[in-house]
Amino acid sequence: MTVYFIGAGPGDPDLITLKGMRLIQQCPVILYAGSLVPVEILEFASEDAMIEDTASKHLDEIMARIEIAHGNHQDVARIHSGDPSIYGAIGEQMRRLDDMNIDYEIIPGVTAASASAAMLKREFTLSGVTQTVILTRYGSKTPMPEKENLDALARHGATMAIHLGVSHIHKIVKELEPHYGADCPVAVCYRVGWPDQDHVVGTLDDIVAKVRAKKITRTALILVGRVLDPASFSDSFLYSEDKAHLYRPKVKPQIPRQVKRS
Repeated sequence: MTVYFIGAGPGDPDLITLKGMRLIQQCPVILYAGSLVPVEILEFASEDAMIEDTASKHLDEIMARIEIAHGNHQDVARIHSGDPSIYGAIGEQMRRLDDMNIDYEIIPGVTAASASAAMLKREFTLSGVTQTVILTRYGSKTPMPEKENLDALARHGATMAIHLGVSHIHKIVKELEPHYGADCPVAVCYRVGWPDQDHVVGTLDDIVAKVRAKKITRTALILVGRVLDPASFSDSFLYSEDKAHLYRPKVKPQIPRQVKRS
């Protein structure tokens, strides 16, 4: 028996991995994270699968349900939104499973940050602009380690994705502006991947007013960095004429027969 922590992605059911979809089809027990997971994902489950929403359950109740499945030798698909390793709250579940001697596996998913970059048609790492991405959250109810406050992270000038902070965006701007500059591009991405997805772009100077005009108060990701509006940047080495050969395989790969050649 195995528990599979499956990343369902940010909202678009088509963004789940093939492995995640296959495991949902196979597992007789499906435990999913309420409104965070698109209901279309559950259509992959078999007709006789036991499907349960865990949004209203506390940790002990969830683990008790997994223990029952373990006793019945039933695999469990534990479906989380986005990627389970990013604010997925799977750490405490895995610790309990270790204590219970129950096997588990993590199936990665598309993050909200990746989906937001795709929607905006932007690259988070550009030559000569930044080669670093910081994924963080705003510390309100959950305190942040002192060395990870926004002021400290902003000193790097890297691309930053800030979760769970849009309701405090005025405070976030105040902390970021001294390091990024008032003209630094910002994007606030709301429910990316869902049918009602939306976004607003601006700068640290005007983003607060734009977000309030859109009435975005929750379920949004804040992206900050010069990569969002790249005026100029250097081409990467990957495709440069004198460097590209370093990345090409020395042996021509064999193309499977079922793959149509162009």
